[in-house]
Amino acid sequence: MCASPRQKRTPRPLDAARLDELALAYVARFAASGAKLESYLKRKLRERGWAGEEEPPVAAIVERFVRAGYIDDAAYARMKAGSLRRRGYGERRVGQALGAAGIAPDLREEVRSGLAGQRRAAAILARRRRFGPWGEPVERDGREKQLAAMLRAGHPHNIARTIVHASDIAAVEAWIESAAADEEDE
Repeated sequence: MCASPRQKRTPRPLDAARLDELALAYVARFAASGAKLESYLKRKLRERGWAGEEEPPVAAIVERFVRAGYIDDAAYARMKAGSLRRRGYGERRVGQALGAAGIAPDLREEVRSGLAGQRRAAAILARRRRFGPWGEPVERDGREKQLAAMLRAGHPHNIARTIVHASDIAAVEAWIESAAADEEDE
């Protein structure tokens, strides 16, 4: 049994048609912002090279996909922000994730949650991680660790502290509802 080592096949350099196919397959499979698609195409060009004589049409492909509606940065920002909030992340972490995805600062500000939404996201994290009233009573060191975890998740100190030190779940829910009522009054 003589097994010959397999030689790694070097992929052919990309041409305009193949680059377009890669872009279409990427947006069909993943929700993406324009910057994420551009980054993906540039990475593929670095990996495989370019067969054309002119510059690769990365910006033109991204622009065409935006015009066609395959890429919508506003919809992506709303979807991503909502997803992160439902997992319990705070506005700072949501903003960092959107910034990493290439979402413009004005669009990040547009999808920013109000105070009630921020409190709701913090409560979701506390419930998932069994912090504050959702967990067993802990000593000071335990509360500090819970507070640190909530701060790392992107929550403001005052919101994280209120939840970690809350006496019961009903108090947290009333606190969230008071912020929601205040936002409705505005």
